[in-house]
Amino acid sequence: MGHRESVRFDLCSKWYIIILMLMHLIILAAASIHEYQDDSFIRRSNSFFFHGGSEGLYASKLDSDDGKSASEDKPLIGKSFIRFESIIFRRTKESAEKKNEMQQRTGLVEAIVLEVRDREKIGGSYLNSEAICCTPELSKDGSCKVGEVIIQQNPDNPDGPKRMQTFFEGKNEEANMDIQTIEINSPGMYYLYFMFCDPELVGTLISGRTVWRNPDGYLPGKMSPLMTFFGLMSLAYLVLGLFWFLRFLQYWKDIIQLHYHISAVIGLGMCEMALWYFEYANFNSTGTRPMGITIWAVTFSAVKKTVSRLLLLVVSMGYGVVRPTLGGITSKVLLLGVTYFVASEALELVEHLGNINDFSGKARLFLVLPVALLDACFILWIFSSLSKTLEKLQIRRSMAKLELYRRFTNSLAVSVLLSVAWIGYELYFNATDPLSELWRRAWVIPAFWTLLAYLLLVVICVLWAPSHNPTGYAHSEETGDDFDEEGISLTGSGIKVAGGDLATKLERKERKASSAAEHHVFGLGEDLEEDKRE
Repeated sequence: MGHRESVRFDLCSKWYIIILMLMHLIILAAASIHEYQDDSFIRRSNSFFFHGGSEGLYASKLDSDDGKSASEDKPLIGKSFIRFESIIFRRTKESAEKKNEMQQRTGLVEAIVLEVRDREKIGGSYLNSEAICCTPELSKDGSCKVGEVIIQQNPDNPDGPKRMQTFFEGKNEEANMDIQTIEINSPGMYYLYFMFCDPELVGTLISGRTVWRNPDGYLPGKMSPLMTFFGLMSLAYLVLGLFWFLRFLQYWKDIIQLHYHISAVIGLGMCEMALWYFEYANFNSTGTRPMGITIWAVTFSAVKKTVSRLLLLVVSMGYGVVRPTLGGITSKVLLLGVTYFVASEALELVEHLGNINDFSGKARLFLVLPVALLDACFILWIFSSLSKTLEKLQIRRSMAKLELYRRFTNSLAVSVLLSVAWIGYELYFNATDPLSELWRRAWVIPAFWTLLAYLLLVVICVLWAPSHNPTGYAHSEETGDDFDEEGISLTGSGIKVAGGDLATKLERKERKASSAAEHHVFGLGEDLEEDKRE
């Protein structure tokens, strides 16, 4: 059996409004209550804009009795809307001084709400112009008014882009927007922009807040299915934990150290899913993410990801099966784990606590790249260790353990192939849907990774379940003496053996097992008998 079994995997506008939307699809919003604190406007074409938010919203529910919207005594129940609260525009003192005090309207700021499919209705594209604001030339045919944003209205579609205007009066430096609510009657990805066309308003700031709500709560449309998903995953981990706990109690005399590590991962998974469910439920009812619960959920998520990867790594090294301890490589394993935890925690905090405009693409890439590289290190080390473990078990003819590790390797291979395929789908999904028009499907992307991690844990629980006869996978002094503590490293490709020649030791082992192997086939029952005789 001189042949090596190894597994290797190489993971190895023209329309200005589209550009505005793309700039703000970097990070998920941290709340359905968007607050503005003296934010400034940015120039685009002949306009100035501020992005007030974007979310997937479902249509308002109708009352089943009379077909009308939710009753007036409960205005929030079943309604989907965007509400403007305490919006204040402040222009510069110099700009205000240039105006006539007796003039009623001396400056205009517009709030525009549009569904992503109506993006081409903003600006002068339908007038063969790249202008966003109406000019004297474009106003000659009466299609727009000078000083206003060009919006192509469709009389047959009342749910098209909506415009709300706020005027400065006389020499006032502030203009207060009326409190008003825009009800959403058709589902879609909605964008909010505050815009003005007058160059004399340069330096104007905006403060206040807008409230975005779906019919069933404040969770954005992209996230609302995840609350149900995390609730179901909490039950799934509870069932797995109950199964594992009963087996643990039933065979408590035969428990090995590896079983405690598996128990820790199951416990962390239960806590993680429960925390995410309660975090989403709180978010859905209040409109803001609860800082305390979110930090705990993020931390448990990072800890569970780290411990899960370490569990896969030490199992691949043969810990508890072909080696009693990790020995000298323990420090390397712990260093990789701690580094991964820090990188993962930082990325999770940014994604779940950062506001939509807080981080640029480069800043997020700076946090994503270390996690991706560390994941690659884990994968390479896991499969390198598995290859060497399988080779050792083949040479020893320890068929029960070999069959166990073959099944484990096959499960990991399938998971890696699924991961690569899903990464390809995710890249395709993001490339073909840059403006989140398919927002109702977006929850499936993160849910897949959570489900895959759970299924891998189930596989480990089945393969290494406590039993009356743990000798099929427990470490034996007779078969583990030729595994050096430094035998498997992150970058090394050879197997070191201290104090002697590898060939001599392997030959002695082969002679010891050859007579028994001649009378057995590759079956789990016979292999367990062979291990008992050894």
